[in-house]
Amino acid sequence: MRFTSREQVAAMLAERLAAYRGQHPLVLGVPRGAVPMAGIVAESLGGDLDVVLVRKLRAEGQPEFAIGAIDESGTVFEGPYFGAVSERYVQQEIRTQLDVLRARRELYTRARPPISPAGRIVIIVDDGVATGASMLSAIHLVRARAPLRIVVAVGVAPPDTLARLDAVADEVVCLQAPSDFYAVGQFYDDFSEVSDEQVVSALESATKNPHAP
Repeated sequence: MRFTSREQVAAMLAERLAAYRGQHPLVLGVPRGAVPMAGIVAESLGGDLDVVLVRKLRAEGQPEFAIGAIDESGTVFEGPYFGAVSERYVQQEIRTQLDVLRARRELYTRARPPISPAGRIVIIVDDGVATGASMLSAIHLVRARAPLRIVVAVGVAPPDTLARLDAVADEVVCLQAPSDFYAVGQFYDDFSEVSDEQVVSALESATKNPHAP
């Protein structure tokens, strides 16, 4: 199965998450691609929109492959291949990704201040996950802030990654889990890059049209 766009996936996820309508969930998008998606889900469920700031740590010479991930607090999640690269490279990659996260926090906070997940049903949205490193990092970051429940909602993921997510999230919703998984983009007709401007626009729109708890 191929998806036409992230918007289609967001609408399908919203339907799968219909049980949370009326419960005012906090819907977090993983920047950048998933934030407009999370906006669609939040609008459908009557929830709040925000971001969860994590970045994958890229393998040396293979930028699409994650050896781990890092969140905005600087906490590093080590994937299975974390030890396969040099310590010097890892430290440089950590600094690079932290710089990106800090710049995004500054930019996105101008659009809307962060919303606390404490005591909330939190739905973390992404267009898809491969190794799962970034999503696992996001779950860890949110869990430390005492949410009521963490739900992961993604378009596509390989079965072994879903098993890892199931072990740490309270619920995982995934539209498809093919065994012949190579990259998230292979399952989308339109997998265009999402800009910071689109993320800011989604956050500002949600701020102007808040949903009452």
